[in-house]
Amino acid sequence: MSSPAPARRYSGTMASSSETLLNKPHADSSLDEADRKDETYIDPESLEELPLAPGMSRTDNMLRWGFIRKVYGIISAQLLLTVITCSVVLFSPPVLQFTRTNVPFQLVFFLGPLLGLIPLYLYQRQHPLNLILLGAWTTMISVTVAVAVSFYPAKIVLEAVALTTSIVLGLTAYTFRAVKKGKDFSMMGPFLFSGLIALVMWSFIQVFVPVAPIVQSVFALLGAVLFSAYIVYDTESLIKRYDLDQYIWASVHLYLDIINLFLELMRLLNGGRN
Repeated sequence: MSSPAPARRYSGTMASSSETLLNKPHADSSLDEADRKDETYIDPESLEELPLAPGMSRTDNMLRWGFIRKVYGIISAQLLLTVITCSVVLFSPPVLQFTRTNVPFQLVFFLGPLLGLIPLYLYQRQHPLNLILLGAWTTMISVTVAVAVSFYPAKIVLEAVALTTSIVLGLTAYTFRAVKKGKDFSMMGPFLFSGLIALVMWSFIQVFVPVAPIVQSVFALLGAVLFSAYIVYDTESLIKRYDLDQYIWASVHLYLDIINLFLELMRLLNGGRN
C-alpha cells in the first residue's frame, strides 16, 4: 500500500527533470543570443569598432582608423595654415602688393611647390623632417592661393569656400560608406591621371593663347569634376591602399585635391558672374 507514494515521487521527479531538459535549450539559446549581441555591439564613441572594408581584420581596422585620424589631423593643420597665410597676405596691403608685382617672388612660389614634392616624397617616412618639409611646402602653396584669391570678390571666395566644404564632406562620407559595402574605385586612377595631364596642358596653353570666358568656365567645371573624383579616389586609397607610415604623402594628395577644387570653383563662380 505504501508503493504509490514512491511511484508518485518518481513520476514527479521525471516530470520535473523533463521540464528542466525542455527549458534548458531555451536558457542556452538566450545566453547565446546575449553573447552574439555582446560580440556585435559597437560602441558609438569608438571609431576603431566601425568596420572600414569587407575582409579587414579587427587589428587592421584599428590601425587603419588611427592612420586616418592622423591624416585628417594633418590636413586640418594644413588648411588652418592656409587660412592664416591668406589672411596675412590679403589684409596687409604692402605684402599683397609685393606678391602681386614681384616676378622673381612669383616664380619661386610657383616652382617651389612643384619641386618641393620631390623631397616630400623621398623623406615622407623620416620624422620629424617630413613634418618640417610639409610645413614649408604648405606655406608656399598657401601664399600662391592667397595671391589667386586676391583677384576675386569676397562674395565669390566665401561661396567657393562653402561649396568646397559641402562637396568634400559629402564625397568623403559617400566614399567611406561605399568602401564599407565593398565598392572599388581603383579603376579610376588611369582616367583621372589622364584628365589631370590634359588640365595642366590646357592651363599652360591659356598663358599664351587667350580664350573666351565661356571656354574658361567650361574647363573650370571640368576641373571641379576632376578634383571631386580625385577626392573619392584618394579617400579610398586612404582607407585601403596607403601604408601606415605614408601619412605625409596621403595628406599631400588630399590637401591638393581640396585646394584645387576650391580654385576651380572660384573660377567657375567668377565666370558665371561675368
